[in-house]
Amino acid sequence: MSAPTVTRQEERDPPGPGRFAELNELARTTPGVLTMLTAALVVVGVLVGVFTAISVQSRATALDDLTTRSGPLSVAAQEIYRSLSDADATATSAFLAGGQEPAEQRARYQDDIAQAESALAVAVAAREPADLTAGSPLATLSAKLSVYTGLVETARANNTQGLPVGAAYQREASNLMRTELLPAASELYDTETAQVSADQDRAAGFPFVEVLLGLVALGVLVAAQVYLRRVSNRVFNVGLMVATGAALVSLVWVLVATLGVMANVDQSRESGSEDVDQLAQARIATLAARADETLTLVARGSGAAFEEDYVKVAERLGGDSGQGGLLDAARSGAISGEVSAHVEAAQRAWQDWQVVHGEIRAADGNGDYTGAVELAIGDAEDGAAARFDEVDAGLREAIGLTTFRFTDEVSQASNAVTGTVIGVILLAALMAAGSVAGIWQRLKEYR
Repeated sequence: MSAPTVTRQEERDPPGPGRFAELNELARTTPGVLTMLTAALVVVGVLVGVFTAISVQSRATALDDLTTRSGPLSVAAQEIYRSLSDADATATSAFLAGGQEPAEQRARYQDDIAQAESALAVAVAAREPADLTAGSPLATLSAKLSVYTGLVETARANNTQGLPVGAAYQREASNLMRTELLPAASELYDTETAQVSADQDRAAGFPFVEVLLGLVALGVLVAAQVYLRRVSNRVFNVGLMVATGAALVSLVWVLVATLGVMANVDQSRESGSEDVDQLAQARIATLAARADETLTLVARGSGAAFEEDYVKVAERLGGDSGQGGLLDAARSGAISGEVSAHVEAAQRAWQDWQVVHGEIRAADGNGDYTGAVELAIGDAEDGAAARFDEVDAGLREAIGLTTFRFTDEVSQASNAVTGTVIGVILLAALMAAGSVAGIWQRLKEYR
């Protein structure tokens, strides 16, 4: 008699309604609840660690951008504007000197152009190809700077030979500078300054996400311990206490680090970038005034428009007294006594410059063109050139000190979040591990 055939069909069949009923019944038991609670705590720990780390990393990235991108690029954009404006003022001053161009003015012009090209290269290298489309500030600066220098060299060559056409080339060069290059540089500076502000906003926002996640984690852990106390009659669970401590430390760590970042970034804004921008605006205005002053003389009788622009710029700076304008505002907002002293020196030099400018206009108006030119570009200590250099030097030193404050505050903010991402992840792992270990001790009691 043959043995009956044995099949494995039942083993291959999927679980039927009876299996799900068993699982549902198990979930209603204390071990089942503890198992689901363990899974929930692990999921919460992982989610808290991941999302808190992402949020902190975003803040750290904004600080890194301030240090390595938007901050340096705003300085580069400011340097482009300053160098180009000073180059134009120097070129027109050198042109007024006639055939025998002063060597120091030639060197200053060349240094300005070199600095502008170097800062422009930094700005271009930090940008995407899409930022260099036709009509963009960087594209305009890259394309037109060589045109400007070519016009200046042509004017210089004609001026050396005593040809009157040189003045026309010099005016054309200055017109290109004022209508295309400087507006492009100004737009670039405004864009980079706005990006600095945006990065500061990203870095200094209140940590709503981090705090909410930390409170959720603590709430879940407290609820788990309350449940365990009720079903086990044990007051303390070491594993869950460790997990709760890890969640609390993570929350406090993130909160303290973020509040430190917020304080440093606010200082970098109030005592750094905003003051730098104010000082830069004053410096740009003085450069424009110097260019107007020299171009009025280059035009030889037809420079009324340049003189009108000079008057407008002078009013923005504070008029003859230097009070109530950009210079006064820069002094009032100075971050330290040292910065204030530099701005005050610039104000005094500006007042002296205004006196000399009045003498220049009087001489030119009375037909003493040679005397007017000497007052404008001569190397006398009380001449317009010397006074302009004093104003520019004072503002340059003030900008340097204020920029250093900005950099220092951003650096301190970056230090505040150093290690926070790794710390948050490790604490989240400890929270999950502590939760598993704590509940496992209770599950073993049901075996």
